[in-house]
This record gives sequence, structure tokens and C-alpha cells, in this order.
Amino acid sequence: QVQLVESGGGLVQPGGSLRLSCAASGFIFSTYRMYWVRQAPGKGLEWVASINTRGGSTTYPDSVKGRFTISRDNAKNTLYLQMNSLKSEDTAVYYCALDHQGSTRGKGTLVTVSS
Repeated sequence: QVQLVESGGGLVQPGGSLRLSCAASGFIFSTYRMYWVRQAPGKGLEWVASINTRGGSTTYPDSVKGRFTISRDNAKNTLYLQMNSLKSEDTAVYYCALDHQGSTRGKGTLVTVSS
């Protein structure tokens, strides 16, 4: 069965950086386009990044473009999200997902951006 396990969240000051990881198992990781989505307190799920199967094509919404970088290591079945220049509005639970809407996702990792 599909398992997605996120890690790397924590408390960071505004302007800081974090790198999230997602360990995938139970499916052929290298054949799936992958996504990161997030859910801020009291809000719905928001897509923040996507990457194609080989990692050569990535897309982002304007809210994170230029600050976040999604990448993958198919040999390690792992997805990453490098987050730089973090803002308070980036505070959320971050999930890796198999679809844009986050219907199939892990349990998430909490990122708190606060001074």
C-alpha cells in the first residue's frame, strides 16, 4: 500500500530555511509525478509544488515561486522541498502527495515560521 512519510519540519524564524523530505514506498515512485501541498491553520489544502517523474520539470504557484524548490531522488524513493526566505504565512502542515489536490498524501510535517 502507498506510504508517504514526511519529515524535516520545525520552528524557524522569518527569513530562515528548512528542507523537507518525504520517504515513499508501496508504489513505483519513479513513475509518478509528485506534489507538495500544505494546510495552514483554519484553511484548506493548497498546492505548493509539483515535479515530473524524472525531476526535470517543476511548477509552483506565485506564492512560493523563487523561494521553494522541489526535487526528487528516484534511487532513494525520496521527495524533497527546499524552502528559503520563509514567511509567517508559510506556517502550515506540509504534505507530499500523489495528486495536485492532496487526496493521497502522508500524515504531514508541521512548519512554524515565527520570531
